[in-house]
Amino acid sequence: MGRVMVLGSLNVDLVTRVERHPHPGETLLGEGLDRLAGGKGANQAVAAAAAGADVLMVGCIGDDGGGAAYLERLRHRGIDVSRVRTVHGEASGHALIAVDDRGENSIIVIPGANGLLDDTEVSAVDELGPGDVLLLQLEVPLPVVCGAARRAAHLGARVVINTAPYAALPADVVALADPVVANEHEMVALAESGAEPGSLLVTFGANGVTWDGQTTPAHNVPPSAVVDTTGAGDAFCGALAAALAAGADRTAALEAALTAGAAAVRHQGAQPNAALR
Repeated sequence: MGRVMVLGSLNVDLVTRVERHPHPGETLLGEGLDRLAGGKGANQAVAAAAAGADVLMVGCIGDDGGGAAYLERLRHRGIDVSRVRTVHGEASGHALIAVDDRGENSIIVIPGANGLLDDTEVSAVDELGPGDVLLLQLEVPLPVVCGAARRAAHLGARVVINTAPYAALPADVVALADPVVANEHEMVALAESGAEPGSLLVTFGANGVTWDGQTTPAHNVPPSAVVDTTGAGDAFCGALAAALAAGADRTAALEAALTAGAAAVRHQGAQPNAALR
């Protein structure tokens, strides 16, 4: 059974609820303010660990209370944080999230320490080998993502790239991923870029997924059970990586990922019990 290394962001999510999302120039009142663990990288690491994987998190946090609380949270979940670097004098990444009555969200991400990953983090990939999975997203500097993907592939590890938030990657990096995981909007942008993934997994929310053209339906979640869609995609990716590292075939890996994604919309926050104390 291989390991999952997640190289990516750690964010402190500040979440409020609104009846509906505001129009441009409009002010609405929010209800409550929660400080929750977030960031696509750490979200996916937590999901991979929950799915049973041996997980190593690689990233940066600031030297603030939110960052320290986050490291402690990840340790308690069995995630190796020895490669998470604390950047002194810098704030941890934050995300400002508004969730409406339908469970739909709007998010503003403030990178903070997530913008300071460099070759130190790329070098962490040297711990990987055949059977391991490197899981990447695009909330950290793209040169780091590219360097890590190339190094991991050279070492024989499997590279999984979640193209969120979307940014154009070099064609050779896209080609290394098995698979690229994109939602329907990211899929269009990827096609327009001209880059061709060796394997493409497209998520369509409640309409299921396609992996290299093979369609699999989503697990049904009644609208009344949807609490917050914030972390569904990250739960999907983390569980997928865990299953692939465990040697699962595509069918089994997708089943694990779809199960995790469906469970994620039933709780508030990008992670289960995500409050940062």
